[in-house]
Order: sequence, then C-alpha cells, then structure tokens
Amino acid sequence: MDKSRFPNFYRLSIKDRVEAVYKRGLISEEDYLALKNQQQQLDLHSADKMIENVIGVMGLPIGLGLNFLINGKDYVIPLAVEEPSIVAALSSAAKIFRNHGGFKAESGDPILIGQIQVVNINNLEKARSEILSKKEEILNLANSFHPRMVARGGGAVDLDVKTYPMSSFEQDMLIIDLHVDTRDAMGANLVNGMCEGIASLIESITEGEVFLRILSNLSDKALASASVIIPKDALETADYNGERVRDGIVIASDFAHADPYRASTHNKGIMNGIDAVALATGNDWRAIEAGAHAYAARHGRYSALSKWSIDNKGNLVGKIEMPIKVGTVGGPMESNPAVALNLRILNVESAMELARVMAAVGLAQNFSALKALVTEGIQKGHMTLHARSVVKAAGTPIKLFDQVLEKLLISGDIKVWKARDILEDLQRKTSRKPSGLIAHKSSSNEAIEGIGFGKVILLGEHSVVYGRHAIAVPVPQTIRVKVEDCKEGVTLMIPSWGIEYQLDKDIEQRQSFEKPAGAILERLNLSNKGMRIEVFPDIPRGMGLGGSAAIAVAIIRGLSNHFNLGLSDEEVNGMAFESEKIAHGNPSGIDNTMATFGQPLIYRTGEPPLVERLNINENFSLVVGFSRHEGVTAKTVRNVREGWRKNTAMYEKIFDDIDDLVLKSVTAIQNNDFALLGQMMNFCQGLLNALQVSSPELERLIDLAREAGALGAKLTGGGGGGAIVALVKNESEVAEAIESEGFETLSFTVSKQ
Repeated sequence: MDKSRFPNFYRLSIKDRVEAVYKRGLISEEDYLALKNQQQQLDLHSADKMIENVIGVMGLPIGLGLNFLINGKDYVIPLAVEEPSIVAALSSAAKIFRNHGGFKAESGDPILIGQIQVVNINNLEKARSEILSKKEEILNLANSFHPRMVARGGGAVDLDVKTYPMSSFEQDMLIIDLHVDTRDAMGANLVNGMCEGIASLIESITEGEVFLRILSNLSDKALASASVIIPKDALETADYNGERVRDGIVIASDFAHADPYRASTHNKGIMNGIDAVALATGNDWRAIEAGAHAYAARHGRYSALSKWSIDNKGNLVGKIEMPIKVGTVGGPMESNPAVALNLRILNVESAMELARVMAAVGLAQNFSALKALVTEGIQKGHMTLHARSVVKAAGTPIKLFDQVLEKLLISGDIKVWKARDILEDLQRKTSRKPSGLIAHKSSSNEAIEGIGFGKVILLGEHSVVYGRHAIAVPVPQTIRVKVEDCKEGVTLMIPSWGIEYQLDKDIEQRQSFEKPAGAILERLNLSNKGMRIEVFPDIPRGMGLGGSAAIAVAIIRGLSNHFNLGLSDEEVNGMAFESEKIAHGNPSGIDNTMATFGQPLIYRTGEPPLVERLNINENFSLVVGFSRHEGVTAKTVRNVREGWRKNTAMYEKIFDDIDDLVLKSVTAIQNNDFALLGQMMNFCQGLLNALQVSSPELERLIDLAREAGALGAKLTGGGGGGAIVALVKNESEVAEAIESEGFETLSFTVSKQ
C-alpha cells in the first residue's frame, strides 16, 4: 500500500482525516485518541516551564503533506504553518514527482560547528601551528565533557583554524571552528558547552585571550540535498503544454540565480516548506533559516538554493542543496506532545533522515511556486486560500462566511477592509430575509450563469420516496455557478469548500463524486469541451437543504446559458433528477424540483410526479438549526430501504401515518392554523425516530427549539446529522437558544403567495 497516498483527503472532515491516518497505521491508538480529543496540544503548565513570563499558548494549524516518495520510502509529513496553500502545493508537487520515481535525497553527517574567538595573540602563526599540532588533545578534552555522545558515535571530530583582521583594532583574531557530530540531537547546548570547556586549554596554547565561545548556525558540514527528474509531459496543464511549463520553470530559476532580489523570494518559498516541518518537529527554524541564507551567499553574492535545468532527454531536472542541521531527540521533542506525535507520524529513524525529508519538502515547495508563477500566476494560485484567511480576519461569523468569501473573490480586492464592508452590507440585507417565489435569473452579478435553490422539507421526508406527499419550502440561500472557457479539460471549483479537481476523461476511472457532473456533461454533449466550472454555494453541504440537487441545477443552467443550449426549466429538472439518482441511488425527486423552481410545493412521486404550488395565505417563520455533523442522504435512504424490505407492512404503516400528517399540515397552512402545523411537525418527528434516521444531536437541537417556544420542530432532510427546522413565533428567541449551545442557525420567513 502507498502509505502517503490519501485520495480526496482534503474532502474529509477533520475527524475522518484523523481516523484515516489511524486506519493507515501511521499513528497508534493512543495518538488517535489524543488527536480525536485534541489532547496533543502544549498545556499552559508545560509552556510555563519552557520560556519566561508565560501568559498563554498560541496554536498553529498542523496539516499533512501527502504523496511523498523519498528514496523509495513513503512519507506523510506534518507541517505546522499558518500560510494558505503551502500544504496543498506540497502535496500536489509530491504527487507529480512520485509518478516519476519520487525524490532522490542525501545528507551529510550531522556536524555542528562551534567557534572560539581568540584575541590579543603575540605570535599568530605560532598560535595557529600549535593549535593544529595539539588537535587530538583539544578534541579529547572536548569529548571528555560528553562521553555519552561519544558512545553514540558522535562528539568532536575535527577542527579548523583561520584568522581575520579586526576592523576596529590594529590586530588579527584567530578563530577555531570545532566540528561536532551531534548524532540525532540538535546539539546547540552540547557544542556551546564543549567550546566553554576547552577555552582555557586554547588560551594556554595560544597565549592569547579567548573571547567568544559560541556555535555557528552556518552548518555547511551538514548539507542535505534532494533531486527530481520529471518528463515534460507530466507538467502539462489545462491551459499550458508541458514544454512551456518546463521552460518557464528553468527561466524563472535562472532569474533567481542571477538576481539577489528575486533569489530572496525564491528562497523564501523553499523555506515555507522547510520551516513548517521544522516547527512541526520541534526544531529551531530560526537557526535553519540563518544557515540557509548564509549558505545562499557563500560565493559573495546572494543566490538561489535550488537549480532547475533540462537534461539531454528533455526532462525537467530539479536539485537543491543546503545546510539542514536538525534533531529528533532532546528537550523540545519531549516537552511538547504535539512534536512527539508529529515525529511518530513522520516515522524518521535519524536526524539525517529528517534532513533529507526537509530538503525534499523545500524542493517540492519551490517547484509548486515556480509552476504557479509561470502558468496562472502565483496570485491566482493563492487567491482562494488567502481570501479565506482575510474573511476570517474580518471577524465574519460562520453563517455568513461562504457568502462573504464568494463576494470577496468576485470583487478581486482581497483586503480585510473590503471583507468587512461586504460583511456589514450582508448583515444589513440578510437579517431575517424573507423567502418566497424567487426568479432563477441572477441580477446581482452578470458573470453568474446558473442558479439552484435550497429547500427545507416541512414534512414528508423518506415517506415521499415511497409515493407519499411532502411539503417543502425554499430557503433564501442558493447555489450559483459561473462557467469559463479554457483550453482543455473540465475543472470543477468550489472555493468556499476548498474543492478543485479536474474531471477524469476516462469514465471508468471517475470517482463517485465526479460521476454526477460527468453525466451532466455527457448528456449535453459537452464532455470534450474545455471549461472551468466555478460553484458559489450559500447552502451548507450535508445539512439536508438540498445542496447536491441545487449544485446540479446550477451547473445545468450555467452550461445551458454559457453554451446557448436553451434548456427549459422542465428539462433542467429532469436532468438534475438523473444526477440525483447517481448521487443518492433512489431519490424522490423533491430536491431537484425545489432546486429548479424555488417555490413552496406539495410533491408526490409518480409518473408523472404530482407537483402543486402550496397556497400560503399568511407569512410564517422558520428557524433552521445546524448540527455539527453532516448527514449522508444516500446512507439514510439506504438504511430506510433495508428496514422497509425486512418489515414492509410496518414501514408502509409509518409512511401512511406521515402522509396523513402531511395532508393535515397542508390544510393547516391554508387555514393559517400554525399551532396545528407545529403539532403535526412534532408528531412527524416521532415517526422519523421510528425510522431510525434521527440522532442524539438532532434531538438536542429539537429540544432547544421547543424549550425556547417553537410551535413545532423536527429534523429536515435525510437525517443522521444535518439540520432541524422549527416553526416559531419569535425567531430571535429560538435562534439565540440554539446558538447559545454553540450551534449555527438560519432564520427566515415564508411569505404568503
């Protein structure tokens, strides 16, 4: 098994990612439980023992770099970093490299240099000669201070002597570089201790005065290198051929070698990856940075740490070499539980192996940055992820996050002040926003070419699949789609969900989530067209609000408008129903119908289905409460079907009872009897419990709504997670009661027709 390959890892919830890593055998059960319960973090008491004047602990996200194959070994690489796109870029580069042999990496002995400065020497040449002649004596004394390091194969192994003029005084100084093999330790304290320990001997030998005794962070005796070879065809993108990408990377590399201003940014990109590994593994990233930049200027002019070239077969060849002196044992690794856990995930056996991994990470990050620069540009590559950080910095609440993000991306002005302006505007406009009949043409942004509507089912979910009635009303939230032409391939992007993938051309190779979109394109004879489909969802996924159907409708409408296909609403609805069959197996058709028409409906399956507009004579208010877990409609529909097959008569009776509640609710709505409607909703929840589609969290939400004065409350959609809907007199009281427990809500009014 390829241990570092986790297809679609980014699509999983955090909980499912942790479980996937555990099932792959990368962490122990103890580590799994620690991550699951977030107990791996540094506690305040431990932090107080590490530095002075502690007042708290600051966290950083830990992501996993996937797909790494280094010297034939798979690695999953923990990265502690706050900058968007680094983890995704590394994983993407590593995936390309692994298909062509992965990285070849090497590392030298873990030598750290300690320096002893000697001044006020009467005879400089004699002092130099004496130091060299007594090298063994000096090394033996240094090693006597750390016999256990010597026993592990390390210790002081060599020394150099050099002289420099002192610019402030008319004399020269003598510098002794002590080379110490620190094995798997970072070794800073060890080397400083050795330098202190041999200072008196140095003074007696040189007849001078020892001044500074300190390690050097230019660890050029501990060089690590990595290289890759990539065929040009592997570099091809939807808009650029492989030869152009290859040549562009080489040209950009030459720029960094020639110009120090470019080299500084070039090397900063390399360190984006290396520093993230250093932080995750408890290493001194500041020391690594200092050594890297000093090494980049070793020839008297600052230059690039990596080099990209073309070999005689036309392949792109990337190489990096730089000092990387790190450790895998010692204080930080033992005092910070997150560091220890990260090292176990990384599964390196020595500091030298860790250095090789970090060199590979630096080269991968450099490749991704250069590739982005020479294709779509680095700004576009970073835009979505950077925008998410900006939206968060603007103080955007979760319920408005996706809307603010979408509008910010469309504006193209990715600034905190702009996000705040958008947020304030949305808060003014969407406070208790009424719904009702909504036209499917978008006037807010001409670039939007397709729209699909979300919904809540008031009563009738699950039974509607078996030929009974259901009542559904639209929510204010929609899904919008923008379609753009590109050279080739079909790319689907959902920026607010962090989704971007290219549809596999081979139907048999498509994964389950690709199949509905693929079927739509084939039905419209567009599968061979080059396009980018960008989806902007207000509807949260997996919450029972018909998100998948709304996406299908929005995409179909977007394609119809973009390619001038002239599809009618009925044709859009029919195609969306076929898409829902692929996604959910046995849908009723209510979700795609609501997504298409966006108005209150009474619905019943059949050939043809019954679709009647629900007459509403008086406004009523609803509060939707969102659980913390996504519901999987296909799973709950499948479970109900299995139960129906085993106990058909019992389930048919439940479906009949739900149908009776639905029909009474239609009458209640038409008679403005909302107390009765609330009762019907409560009764329906009891029957849904009998179908075993509720959950403890949904029941808690329902209780909160009822206790706060809701006339009725029940789950909405497939269940098993997702959301509840409450019929309310006072929106704010019910919403605040739910939100006080840490849940999110959506409040709106269903308007009379």
